[in-house]
Amino acid sequence: MDHTNHVRLTSNELTSDILDGATIYGAEDEKVGTVSHLHGSEVVVDVGGFLGIGAKPVAVPANQLDFMRDENGDVHAVTTWTKEQLKAMPEHQD
Repeated sequence: MDHTNHVRLTSNELTSDILDGATIYGAEDEKVGTVSHLHGSEVVVDVGGFLGIGAKPVAVPANQLDFMRDENGDVHAVTTWTKEQLKAMPEHQD
């Protein structure tokens, strides 16, 4: 997916209502996870699993994700992390 023409979200748009369920794309533009929810200044990302079952929640700093909208208005984010790097992070506990 070419993200160059996607509109970056402003800091005011980084809310649970907008980000929950957003797809996260990794360094090779592969899907690495989905936003579960926000936890303070961190974004909890579900990594792995199938259709949300068996996914591991990991918390990452929001500033490590570049959130944007595509041509259809769908919100997603890009990160330099791979799925394997995210899976290796400690599991987030609420």
